[in-house]
Parts: sequence; C-alpha cells; structure tokens
Amino acid sequence: MTKQERATVVINTLKELYPEIPIPLDHKDAYTLLIAVLLSAQCTDVRVNQITPILFKKADNPYDMVKLSVEEIKDIIRPCGLSPMKSKGIYGLSEILIEKHNGLVPQSFEALEELPAVGHKTASVVMAQAFGVPAFPVDTHIHRLMYRWNLTNGKNVQQTEKDAKAIFPKELWNELHLQIIWYGREYSPARSWDIEKDIITKKIGRKSVLDEYYKKIPPRFKRDGIS
Repeated sequence: MTKQERATVVINTLKELYPEIPIPLDHKDAYTLLIAVLLSAQCTDVRVNQITPILFKKADNPYDMVKLSVEEIKDIIRPCGLSPMKSKGIYGLSEILIEKHNGLVPQSFEALEELPAVGHKTASVVMAQAFGVPAFPVDTHIHRLMYRWNLTNGKNVQQTEKDAKAIFPKELWNELHLQIIWYGREYSPARSWDIEKDIITKKIGRKSVLDEYYKKIPPRFKRDGIS
C-alpha cells in the first residue's frame, strides 16, 4: 500500500467515526481558546476544562486578566501544572494584547508566536479553531499515530507536521487533526493499546510497530489463534 493509499484509509475511516467533531477545549472566543491551549501543555483537556471556568469567571479577557496578579492566576491554575511559567505567560500575553493589538488576539502565526508562552503548536490551534485558517497542530497523539501509520519517520514533531501537511489535503487539516486526536485517545492510546480496536493501525500500520506489538502478546493467545 502506498503512502497516499494509507492516507486515504485514514481520511475515510475517521470521517465515518467522527462525522461531528467535538472541540476538546471549552472556550467562547479566541482569547479564552488561547488561554485554554496554553494551560493544556502537559495537562489533560479534562483538567483544563475544570479549571478555565474558575479563571474565566474572574477574567475572560485581557483587560480583566491584568487586574489579577501573577500570583492570583498561579493559584487558580495550579492543578494544570507548570503554574509559575503559565501564570507569567498568561499575564504577559494579556499585557501585550492590550498594548499592541487593541486587546484582540492577532490573526497571524508570527504575531501569536511572539507572545509569551505561545509556541508554534498553540498558535496553530488558535489559527485553526478560532480563525479557520488551515493548520496542523501536532500533539502527542498525532505524533504517535502518524508514526504507527507509517506516514512519518517519527523524528520530531516538526517533521510530523511537515509530513502531515504534505500527505493530507489542506482543506481537511483543521478537521483531520482533531479527528486523529480523538481516535488516538479512544482507539490507539500509548498505553493499554488493543490492536483489535485500533482498526486503522491494524490495516495500515508500520510493520515494525505491528511486529513489536505481537511480540508482547502472551504465547497462549497466539496458540489460541487470537493474534
């Protein structure tokens, strides 16, 4: 099977599984999305969605956010981890949005990536989900699945993003990156992975990944023909 044929299997299967695509992080506008994505670094979306309502009740825009101290922000977001860095980032980017962008989140990768604590992935999520600009933010699920599906060499997230953009049609990027994330969580996790549920990897997976998986299956399962 060629790389393009494997990509087509991915697209078609995910379209069947996720005709409606839930947005992982709760938000109401570009600013609240930006803050939620920043908080999601090394933190689950579930936890972020528990904490953002508390933060946004006090400040859901940059003008109210800078009325809080960094320490107050840190206390609220502590359960999300990395709170010293994230609280400074939230306060600092809110100041810059007021000073340079009239309190609005800029609609460009360059301007977003100039903000404190905002990297390329965060900027890509905001551009895709807030502004509808084609982007392919690569998180741990996408990085893992693109390798399992033999669509990238797994060298780093930058290479994975480049390969994803090369193989998938641009008009599908914004939907597809979310579909892959949901699929990774539900069917192809890093731990407790069951290949029988992971229909895409079972069909198009990298040979070395499949060989490694089947090596770990207890011999009695192999004898019983379950593998």
